[in-house]
Amino acid sequence: MIKILIVDDDVDMQENIAEILTGEGFSVMAAHNGEESLELLAKNEFDLVLLDLIMPGLGGMDLLPSVRRLNPHAQIIMITAFSTVENAVKAMQRGASDYIAKPFKIDELLVAVKKCLEEARFQSCKAILDMNDTFGSLAHAIRRQILLLLKQTGKSRFMEISRKLEIEDHTKMNFHLKVLKDAGLIKQNTHKLYLLTPAGEKVIECLNAVVKGLSG
Repeated sequence: MIKILIVDDDVDMQENIAEILTGEGFSVMAAHNGEESLELLAKNEFDLVLLDLIMPGLGGMDLLPSVRRLNPHAQIIMITAFSTVENAVKAMQRGASDYIAKPFKIDELLVAVKKCLEEARFQSCKAILDMNDTFGSLAHAIRRQILLLLKQTGKSRFMEISRKLEIEDHTKMNFHLKVLKDAGLIKQNTHKLYLLTPAGEKVIECLNAVVKGLSG
């Protein structure tokens, strides 16, 4: 489940945002100030941090380097008032992913959150797919078809895969299955059924994310 941290000294704002995001299926934690947020960041891995720019004590700009250090892969959205948009842009130049200006509508918040999460997933998947072994194993259409078929069926025998993909040359099928096994994307269980490994599941997820990112 996607984990989001809200850092805002405005209790009403914090609770409203938490209610919205929880309703969308996200796991949400909240901090009322910078010091409290650092404790949560040290103990948890967050996918996204909503960070108020102006707070008593440690403000969003001050916290930005610590958030990046403690949760380097987290997306950061700055929450700012219209009068401090310029500072929010500066924060983006220092590593924040986006900003939203108060007062904002629910749709604006959700669009910003989902956009940042999608971009993070796209970048993560691109890095995975760029790995030489993975890229090579996906270079042939038959191997991509095998992965997609196993995603649909869960488990399949050699002859089932050959029949469904209409491949009569069993030597060719053996070769493609071996390439995928050597790349760690598929495996065989004790009953000789082929199935995706966790890495194979991730590659299928990544292929979908990259296609969506490129089409978007």
